[in-house]
Amino acid sequence: MKPSITRDAALALLREYNQEPFHIQHALTVEGVMGWYAEDLGYGEDRAFWSMAGLLHDIDFERWPEEHCKKAPELLRAAAVDEALIHAVCSHGWGLCSDVAPEHEMEKVLFASDELTGLIGAAAKMRPSKSVQDMEVSSLKKKFKDKKFAAGCSRDVIRQGAELLGWDLETLMEKTILAMRACEDGVHAEMEKLGYGEQ
Repeated sequence: MKPSITRDAALALLREYNQEPFHIQHALTVEGVMGWYAEDLGYGEDRAFWSMAGLLHDIDFERWPEEHCKKAPELLRAAAVDEALIHAVCSHGWGLCSDVAPEHEMEKVLFASDELTGLIGAAAKMRPSKSVQDMEVSSLKKKFKDKKFAAGCSRDVIRQGAELLGWDLETLMEKTILAMRACEDGVHAEMEKLGYGEQ
């Protein structure tokens, strides 16, 4: 399945409604993670579609946090984004701000990995390397258990996401670390290219 919007148009749309560098970096990270997962899980031909769901998943969050996943369909339909992609975007907020349940494996991956990328990103910043390249699952599990660390990242959603996929928590963590390692340099390079500098 090919997305109905080009990557350049999607990035422009994201930046129209999001100015905070943190939100742009998160979107680029989840885009990269979703692309990695598409390849890893045997959906390589749909990689662009998986990536696009990651890039656009929080399109409405910065400007309309109280309407997260509710405003998104309006913004995306105005840009002629297809309904399958809109469904994926809305499903990542299932149980929190949306009643759209993740159905396709791609939607379950997005639901499971979105919060986890935030936790991994926060943990990476605490490391001497400031990078995920040398992060191990064991150190991430310690951060996961510390409820005060990155308290905004819902542990319940991460656990629920692993269950939806039929994975244990460790498998989800390990795969998502690998995915973030694979896209980390590219995300930093694109942030610089977009004029955001070091985050």
